[in-house]
Amino acid sequence: MSERIGIVGGTFDPPHIAHLMLAEEALHSLDLDEVWFIPVYTPPHKNMKSDSTPEQRLELIKAAVKDHPDFHVSTIEYERRGPSYSIDTIRMLKEEYTAASFYFIIGGDMKAQLHTWKDIELLKKLVTFAVADRPGYFAEKMDEDGIQYIEAPLLDISSTDIRERMRLGKSIRYYVTEEVRDFIEKQGLYE
Repeated sequence: MSERIGIVGGTFDPPHIAHLMLAEEALHSLDLDEVWFIPVYTPPHKNMKSDSTPEQRLELIKAAVKDHPDFHVSTIEYERRGPSYSIDTIRMLKEEYTAASFYFIIGGDMKAQLHTWKDIELLKKLVTFAVADRPGYFAEKMDEDGIQYIEAPLLDISSTDIRERMRLGKSIRYYVTEEVRDFIEKQGLYE
């Protein structure tokens, strides 16, 4: 029996409620068996200037999903170290899970940048991109191979905003799970 697996990749610096809500909506609307969160060790497209270490970001995403029976954390990119490209990760996953169908869950902001991804045309053949609008980023919904559109609540929350709130001493309650907030506060992150 083939599994239908959603993938949410990112830096998760920190993971927040919008990440989880998008994954939950994709889980149900695409009839997925599981959603895997894959934290990147070193993102190839971002200049990481963060107070958090890759180890702390891994613990943050584990804390965020620990109570959901269908959400899991894959450390495939973390274990590889260095910059990670989605095409390399997907190739490895396809080799290991030959019967699985993968759905790469992204927001409209990422859809607009897909043309910059390494080997994007091949990647579109290996996965289906599940695209949801984000505040300020509304994907033009047209028939494209490898793209499927999903509906999700428009939550205007970003990791950048959460880090800024922490720097300003503002509350992040309800922006992140209690486990994530507890970890951030105990580690003194983003202050």
